[in-house]
Amino acid sequence: QRWAGLAVKMAVGIREKQTVALKRMLNFNLPPIKNSTGEPIWKVLIYDRFGQDIISPLLSVKELRDMGITLHLLLHSDRDPIPDVPAVYFVMPTEENIDRMCQDLRNQLYESYYLNFISAISRSKLEDIANAALGASAVTQVAKVFDQYLNFITLEDDMFVLCNQNKELISYRAINRPDITDTEMEAIMDTVVDSLFCFFVTLGAIPIIRCSRGTAAEMVAVKLDKKLRENLRDARNSLFTGDTLGAGQFSFQRPLLVLVDRNIDLATPLHHTWTYQALVHDVLDFHLNRVNLEESSGMENSPAGARPKKKNKKSYDLTPADKFWQKHKGSPFPEVAESVQQELESYRAQEDEVKRLKSIMGIEGEDEGAISMLSDNTAKLTSAVSSLPELLEKKRLIDLHTNVATAVLEHIKARKLDVYFEYEEKIMSKSTLDKSLLDMISDPDAGTPEDKMRLFLIYYINSVQAPSEADLEQYKKALTDAGCNLTPLKYIKQWKAFAKMASAPTSYGNTTAKPLGLFSRVMNTGSQFVMEGVKNLVLKQQNLPVTRILDNLMEMKSNPVSIIIFILMKCKSFATTSGHKCYFVNCNLKLFWNTFQSAVLFCHVDFQNSAEQNRYKVLLNLPQYGIMCFSNTLLPAACPLPKAQLPGRKNEPHTYGF
Repeated sequence: QRWAGLAVKMAVGIREKQTVALKRMLNFNLPPIKNSTGEPIWKVLIYDRFGQDIISPLLSVKELRDMGITLHLLLHSDRDPIPDVPAVYFVMPTEENIDRMCQDLRNQLYESYYLNFISAISRSKLEDIANAALGASAVTQVAKVFDQYLNFITLEDDMFVLCNQNKELISYRAINRPDITDTEMEAIMDTVVDSLFCFFVTLGAIPIIRCSRGTAAEMVAVKLDKKLRENLRDARNSLFTGDTLGAGQFSFQRPLLVLVDRNIDLATPLHHTWTYQALVHDVLDFHLNRVNLEESSGMENSPAGARPKKKNKKSYDLTPADKFWQKHKGSPFPEVAESVQQELESYRAQEDEVKRLKSIMGIEGEDEGAISMLSDNTAKLTSAVSSLPELLEKKRLIDLHTNVATAVLEHIKARKLDVYFEYEEKIMSKSTLDKSLLDMISDPDAGTPEDKMRLFLIYYINSVQAPSEADLEQYKKALTDAGCNLTPLKYIKQWKAFAKMASAPTSYGNTTAKPLGLFSRVMNTGSQFVMEGVKNLVLKQQNLPVTRILDNLMEMKSNPVSIIIFILMKCKSFATTSGHKCYFVNCNLKLFWNTFQSAVLFCHVDFQNSAEQNRYKVLLNLPQYGIMCFSNTLLPAACPLPKAQLPGRKNEPHTYGF
């Protein structure tokens, strides 16, 4: 249930562009004054859940305060009047939000109102606000009304999601329901197109669109193509003709938007993972760059008969500002555990050096003021003490990642995720299995029911020939005995038969992960991690189907897949006999471009597994262009499995597959 994709990093990352747009909005839609020493204008920020999700990964509370935000409140919460302070609104233009904003105008809550909508507001809703302002005699208080086109959530420089609230409405299941109506499908496509349009407006680039034929990908391509053309047709009000476009809409370095059917590779999002960021997504409560961990309940310290203590929850932010996270998020977990231990040892050595110098100078226990008064002979000590803030920040990050990595390690050992990862790699690479699949499923100590179901689905999807009915019944019995819900298998079985995948399974190449034995450094007695029994697996470069498609498109290689290309130009440029559109099927774009320099690849993922984002960034290995991932949401791969809510239970899968 996620819209996932890849995009090439532009000259300025999308995170920076969206942050700049938000800061401009918070400054009453004026450019922030650099190096300003004066106090900002104090104001109140009012947002809905959509706006909160957009702002929280980009701006901290301190940054909001620096922008003059004294309060930030939800639109539908109980708010007291603050009549002498301006209010900045940042909400979706929904009926409920418009009604509440009109109520705020009638109640005269604030001094002035700066209304900012995440997506474009319709004229009818704008008239509703105008009528409410007239009725409340607050027309002069409505200072500005802006469409911000920020309907997506940026999590990293090269990662963003299209949707977080109401994500189930545009999920893989929603599109593939056998009873879906045309109206519902149109609404889903409109939601996706609006988010993609907002992304390209913020990016300041007009894409060239390529899509697979006869699927929901083509529906999105046609709708996005139409929306972009309509905006470009009005030159005076076009969103792509201002400063945001940079080199102009006629640049031959425009990004390539590729829309792909998710069904070309359903195994990858089910695959258990072995990289740090992907494991955090898969096994922990990780949401909008924040991971929530539960501490132990402390039952051993409770007196007999006492009420058990509640588990304490701790939250940690894993942001681009975290250098350790940025460096190691795509690394195999064993390397991360070792790096945490190395960082801890380095910190302890620096801390011991400071203590040693203070002891030598005879000022053990003195305050920092005494240190600054020392002579030139203590320059080394002064330098060491001046680095204390950096040491404290380093210690904070070490503690953070020690706790996070320990929580991940507990899941790995309890569920034997290293065994699952290695076994699934062998299945996908058609390597010899050292243990029968039935034994893996029947092992009561190996994984949860969801782990076993994911394993079997990968086996079934990648089988050259589907198992016989007798073998399938045997597998079903083992899965049922293990506590698995068979609904996902029913859907995958119908999907594979419908798509005729049995004769042409997806190829992943020879990508088996190689074990390098158990750990060395991290298994010493002073280590924070007890890694005994966990395999030290090393990732090998994989040639995934989406990887090959992107590589072929970016390098202009021959591609047997039938595609449609929409080339977007201004009406007066590249005039064609068909009007304003150019349609090419399997054409060679070398007539216009030698190679593409940037691209956006957009496809639909059924199950929640963040392995893909790391896998694409690490394994595409395309030095001439950087890779950006985006999705509508990031949830663990097992989330849909126990719910028995996958599509296709009544009939064959719907013909629309994204």
